[in-house]
Amino acid sequence: METPEKNAHNGQTEDRALRTIGQRVDRASDSAQEAWTQTRGAFSDLGDAIDLKGRVKRRPYGTVAAALGIGYVLGGGIFTSLTSRIVRIGLKIGVRAALLPLLKDQIAGLAEALAADGDEGAGRATGKGHKASKRT
Repeated sequence: METPEKNAHNGQTEDRALRTIGQRVDRASDSAQEAWTQTRGAFSDLGDAIDLKGRVKRRPYGTVAAALGIGYVLGGGIFTSLTSRIVRIGLKIGVRAALLPLLKDQIAGLAEALAADGDEGAGRATGKGHKASKRT
């Protein structure tokens, strides 16, 4: 049989162990609460810096489009066949949009050059070239 001293000693050790565990839990809880408060503060500061609410009020459709794009990327949609089709169509549209004004300018310049050459050729046929205009 055990003596009362051993039981008291064991009980005291258990109480100390329980207090130590309780203190550890309290410290961990306090640390977690402090980390949560700091994280909330950081996100609040980030939100103020970005002015997210103001951006949503000024450009709601653009904000929704940005959110959809970010969600698509974070959701793993980058390396899918849909993305390759979208990129291919976008490149076709972009190339057309970039080349049409360039081609239009080139054709307009060519037409002006041809029109200027045509006017000079018509003047020579009627005898009104450079030499005729110098005589008068």
